[in-house]
Amino acid sequence: MADTLEFNEIYQEVKGSMNDGRLRLSRQGVIFKNSKTGKVDNIQASELAEGVWRRVALGHGLKLLTKNGHVYKYDGFRESEFDKLSDFFKAHYCLELAEKDLCVKGWNWGTVRFGGQLLSFDIGEQPVFEIPLSNVSQCTTGKNEVTLEFHQNDDAEVSLMEVRFYVPPTQEDGVDPVEAFAQNVLSKADVIQATGDAICIFRELQCLTPRGRYDIRIYPTFLHLHGKTFDYKIPYTTVLRLFLLPHKDQRQMFFVISLDPPIKQGQTRYHFLILLFSKDEDISLTLNMNEEEVEKRFEGRLTKNMSGSLYEMVSRVMKALVNRKITVPGNFQGHSGAQCITCSYKASSGLLYPLERGFIYVHKPPVHIRFDEISFVNFARGTTTTRSFDFEIETKQGTQYTFSSIEREEYGKLFDFVNAKKLNIKNRGLKEGMKQSYDEYADSDEDQHDAYLERMKEEGKIREENANDSSDGSGEETDSSFNPGEEDDDVAEEFDSNASASSSSGDGDSDRDDKKPAKKAKIVKDRKPRKKQPESKKGKDPNAPKRPMSAYMLWLNASREKIKSDHPGISITDLSKKAGELWKAMSKEKKEEWDRKAEDARRDYEKAMKEYSVGSKADSHKGERSKKKKKKQEKQVKGKGDKKGATSKSSSSKSPAKGMSDSFKSKEFVSSDESSSAESKKEDSEDEGAASPPPSSEDSASGSD
Repeated sequence: MADTLEFNEIYQEVKGSMNDGRLRLSRQGVIFKNSKTGKVDNIQASELAEGVWRRVALGHGLKLLTKNGHVYKYDGFRESEFDKLSDFFKAHYCLELAEKDLCVKGWNWGTVRFGGQLLSFDIGEQPVFEIPLSNVSQCTTGKNEVTLEFHQNDDAEVSLMEVRFYVPPTQEDGVDPVEAFAQNVLSKADVIQATGDAICIFRELQCLTPRGRYDIRIYPTFLHLHGKTFDYKIPYTTVLRLFLLPHKDQRQMFFVISLDPPIKQGQTRYHFLILLFSKDEDISLTLNMNEEEVEKRFEGRLTKNMSGSLYEMVSRVMKALVNRKITVPGNFQGHSGAQCITCSYKASSGLLYPLERGFIYVHKPPVHIRFDEISFVNFARGTTTTRSFDFEIETKQGTQYTFSSIEREEYGKLFDFVNAKKLNIKNRGLKEGMKQSYDEYADSDEDQHDAYLERMKEEGKIREENANDSSDGSGEETDSSFNPGEEDDDVAEEFDSNASASSSSGDGDSDRDDKKPAKKAKIVKDRKPRKKQPESKKGKDPNAPKRPMSAYMLWLNASREKIKSDHPGISITDLSKKAGELWKAMSKEKKEEWDRKAEDARRDYEKAMKEYSVGSKADSHKGERSKKKKKKQEKQVKGKGDKKGATSKSSSSKSPAKGMSDSFKSKEFVSSDESSSAESKKEDSEDEGAASPPPSSEDSASGSD
């Protein structure tokens, strides 16, 4: 027969709730490890007094009774495992595993039996229900009635809070049965009563959770927090772990007490009690016990008179009373030399401490994650900037914790720590070594396929190609590109000594034109092409070829109906996510097939675009010629009208007006766009020849006058 038996997914009944974990039976005893809290219950083989096998709601269960009266219940066994357990108990524990069924008659009267820490309500020889007396928070009596109140269970949606027993009025040996019932309950119940004086008191300690300043009174069996608004009583049996953590500023200390079950304030549950101390604060402490009692109870761990830093005194007293080790940070040292990392969790900034067996985040909300419950960790790039990264932890239960805004300098230290602890790193393939620089990591591809990003990249390429094609066909009306570097150079030229010489043209009609500053010419140069910008920005042509789709979009259009049929009622958002997962999981060969289809579609698009651009160029040149012809006709009509309405006054002033117009056109204006000005001069000369007739006799007569 095997020396050990192990069972996974076993549930332990604790205070009315079922906690899952692993049960291990060996020659030395029974060990159960809670998967949620990591708490270990160890029952020595010599302490076992009785074992009971019975049918329960989750299959079959095992109830173990110890010689000191404690009861342990484990559910989740299969019926076929009874023989294996029975033989193991006989061989190693010398116990007979008895089978007892619960009574299901539904009667509400019977006999109450007290056995150790258990109250059993029986009908005949069969138990109906059992109540662990450690769950009782209060017991009150009335006329022929006893009321039991229970601790609230935070892990259950519905919990039993009260049970009332009716006790028939019988007198036996002058003992009141109601009082006898109540005394049996109170002798084993977990009723917190502040009897006697406190061992010591710490005044006005700063608490971060629950927030405020509290007086902490230390009693032999529990801790009493007394504040201005709320009071809390914390039994030492509910303390799970103790942590002493240095603040990053090296001037303060955190003392963290992990609680299970947590303390309650209304609907709020506090799983951690966090105290903040200053290293400079000292205290002299005297215990409210004589030296013999101190020596007998604490065995040298505490003395009657002690002095030192306040945080040292509190942690030393708590360690002696709770009888648990204090966890401190291990070998980890961050970039700044501190033993913690500054980060954010759920929009609140705090400190993440890598410990020897887990991580703890302080303080809002406090989080403690053990290494044995971590499935994998992930290093992700920051969402807002590349100067930081995110550290993600996913547990075996599927819970994910994301610690964001971690400085990039901490990446190497944290990666080395995680790698040394042999934790699974999800994106290890992106980092081929521990000493790889963060810049390479920051530019790596993301783990999840982003269909929207891929589509935007594809459309951006096509949009750029369209812009190049349209620029080839727009002729002289192309927009000037915006180059920040070149603009700075142009601005510098305005204040250069030879700026006017470089910007002026070579014809030089007058000295007045030469004296004009080059800055004015620059303004005219910049404004003229911008007036033509709206002409070049045309609306989308409905006859233009449609842009080709990417390989992913082609596959998505072909597979959309199949995904809908496989997942009826799926939303559009969930469909996109599911499609991304399927595309990511697709083999390389299948992706290459869709890549070829996308490449064929792109070639067809380029061919159609070339044909479309040739046609659009011809149309644009034809339109320009028609505009010029129309403009010439309008000038001819205008010239004939001026001839008919001309008077002697207008005729005499014609020559000066022309001179003014010539002088108004400075050489800066001519140099800004030589091609356009040259063309306009040619047109003006043609217009003058067509629209200005030879001077008549009337004109000559008026001129002589």
